[in-house]
This record gives sequence, C-alpha cells and structure tokens, in this order.
Amino acid sequence: MIITSRANPAVRKFISLADKKYRKLYGEYLVEGVKPVSECIAAGGEVTRVVCTERHSAQFKDALVVSESVFAAISSERSPQGVIASVKLPDDSPRSPLGNCLLLDRLQDPGNVGTIIRTANAAGFEDVYLVDCADAFSPKAVRASMSGIFFVRAMRCTAHEALEALKGVPIVSADMNGENIFDFAPPEKLCLVIGNEGGGVCQEFARASSYTVSIPMRTSCESLNAAVSAAIAMYAINNRQRKEH
Repeated sequence: MIITSRANPAVRKFISLADKKYRKLYGEYLVEGVKPVSECIAAGGEVTRVVCTERHSAQFKDALVVSESVFAAISSERSPQGVIASVKLPDDSPRSPLGNCLLLDRLQDPGNVGTIIRTANAAGFEDVYLVDCADAFSPKAVRASMSGIFFVRAMRCTAHEALEALKGVPIVSADMNGENIFDFAPPEKLCLVIGNEGGGVCQEFARASSYTVSIPMRTSCESLNAAVSAAIAMYAINNRQRKEH
C-alpha cells in the first residue's frame, strides 16, 4: 500500500523530526538519501523506520512506501532521492576521549558543524564535544557530515561538563594570536578547540588551554571559515604527531 496522505501519523512524525524540539521528544533524528541510510545501517545505527517512494521499495523491503508528493513534504533536500530513515539518537553524555578529540565552542552554523564532523571522522578525531553549538543531528548538519556523524561520538555538553571529561588531556585552542601551527610540537594526545565563527574561543577554554595555535595567513585575509580552520589544524596536528611520536 502506498501512503498518499500527509495526515498519516507516521508521515506527520517524520515531518516533525526536522524540528529540534521533536527530535528531543522522540529521541530520533533523520537520515536522508540512499547512500547515507545504507551507511547508517552498516555502521550499526539504530534505524527505527525507513520511508521511501515506490521506486526504492524493493531495496528497503520493510519501508513505509509513500507517494512522491508525500515524500516531498518529508524531505529537506532540493532534489529528494526518495529514501529517508528515522534513527535513534545515540547517547551523547560527555565521556573521556579515546584519543585526539575536538571541542566546538558555540558554533552556530549547522553546515559548519556537520562539515567539521565529516573532517573529524576522516582525520581520526573520534570524540567531538559540542558546547552551545547548532544541533549536530539536524537535517542540515547530518547532510553536511556526509555520514561522518555515524562514526564519531558527538557529545552535547556545557563548558563545565566538557572540562570535566577532558581532565588530564592537554587543550589546544585555535586563535589568531597563537603559535604557528606548522611549527607546533603537539603532545601525544590532545583536545583541539575551535571557537565561535565571530567571537573565537571563549575565556573559559582559553584559560584552560595549555597551548594556543594559529594558521598563518596573508595580511589581506582576516580569517578563515571555522570548518576550513578545523580541517587544516587537525591534519597539521596529525602530521606532526606521526613524525614525533
């Protein structure tokens, strides 16, 4: 049977999950697209339901099949692929990091948050602390993470909770007045802090930092996008750690 009404309870729930309030209420988030849904399943994500259009019903046999118009009401994509899943939110309580980790301080752009999570996964920074940030499980952030959200521990927390979890871990803040990151000799394990797009790293994390690093730039460039800065810094740290440890 193909669902043709937006009033269907399952359809209404999927539509509501675009809103943070309902993600929190149901404890679920959305993953959209054939490849992301397949990768989420392969990564062990707890998929609660798949909704798809008729053309994908053979691939996702237990899915709720809906009409193209109903799927368009659920989707946040400009060109929907016809597959979307609801997934249980993972436990995001802050824990001590396993290795190098990342702390995002008040980043408000979900696209930046998702892109940084994508790079953190690629660079092996498996623990990401999110302090007063845009929701990493919003559709825009999940899409920008390109499945990275399935492979890192994204932990929403306060500054105090983050510092408690990071006890004993050297903190490295990215700041324009810091040491050139390409000359920086990093410790074997660390937490890299990336600050707010406009205001940088807050005083609480600046005071807790053992090191401050910067990315050298031409004088004609005032700053770099947070996601770009995070990517350069993570790979610069990885490169030096491989040489020194």
